[in-house]
Amino acid sequence: MTITAHRTAPLGSSAAEPGPPGIEVRRIGGRIGARIDGVRLGGDLRDAEVAAVREALLRHKVVFFRGQHHLDDDAHADFAERFGPLTTAHPTVNTGSARVLRVTANKGMAANSWHTDVTFVDRVPAISVLRGVTLPAYGGTTVWANTVTAYDGLPAPLKALVDELWAVHTNSYDYAQRDEEHDQPDANYSRDDFTSQIFETRHPVVRVHPETGERSLVLGHFVKQFEGFNTSESSALFHLLQNRVTKLENTVRWSWEPGDVAMWDNRATQHYAVADFDEHPREMRRITVAGDVPVSVDGRRSEVLRGDARAYSRLDELIS
Repeated sequence: MTITAHRTAPLGSSAAEPGPPGIEVRRIGGRIGARIDGVRLGGDLRDAEVAAVREALLRHKVVFFRGQHHLDDDAHADFAERFGPLTTAHPTVNTGSARVLRVTANKGMAANSWHTDVTFVDRVPAISVLRGVTLPAYGGTTVWANTVTAYDGLPAPLKALVDELWAVHTNSYDYAQRDEEHDQPDANYSRDDFTSQIFETRHPVVRVHPETGERSLVLGHFVKQFEGFNTSESSALFHLLQNRVTKLENTVRWSWEPGDVAMWDNRATQHYAVADFDEHPREMRRITVAGDVPVSVDGRRSEVLRGDARAYSRLDELIS
């Protein structure tokens, strides 16, 4: 397969990009983010529309659609499945749905830590598709960061280090459960649900993107420790790298409106749901496209240390 790297256009270029008739892709950030107009999401998208969305996604890492009021869970899943086989809703949580993860909060909590989805398994999801079902009167924004440009911006000595670095990721806590003051911030699931099966996976800190060939940082709050470093050293190194990822110039922030859908390349981003909506209810629903096992710069694949994720995502379904 021919790999083509997708880079953002120069900062001085037009925000609008060419695409199929009726579709407009307009960038909303210099390093990450674009809005796509002229597409009615669902399983009946034309192949040219699917290709245009995928191209925009690979280029901009996260894309947003407005006015998708017609979507229900089935249409949401049908749309996501145009981009590849779907995972189950979550590796450990019984959500009551085969494909849909409901993430709810009514006490001002959300996914308020930086993460890439489900990096505690070996088969890291490729794409996440999120829609707002119940939105707060204010706040409740979500922020995404580009882990490709974060890597690209590292000084050469730091690149030399991370190119050879590996880390252990675990689900000792899950983003939909993360909160320092409440035992059960999500209305549907408990902490015990998220840790009902423990996973640990050894990932390269730098992976090669399977579609673009770009290098991206594999970090986020599931990181337990870097191999070859003790706990205090791992913490210092983690914050050094994470601060590069989450630098404001490397991010885009989305203010949700009814009918909005966000779609991101989970292999090239981290995200953070801002917990600033007091006690207003907030419910989001996520459907996930299965991904492959990350590959390091020197061609080695991630390794399972604990847990079996085959029920969550079948790698054989990705082989055409």
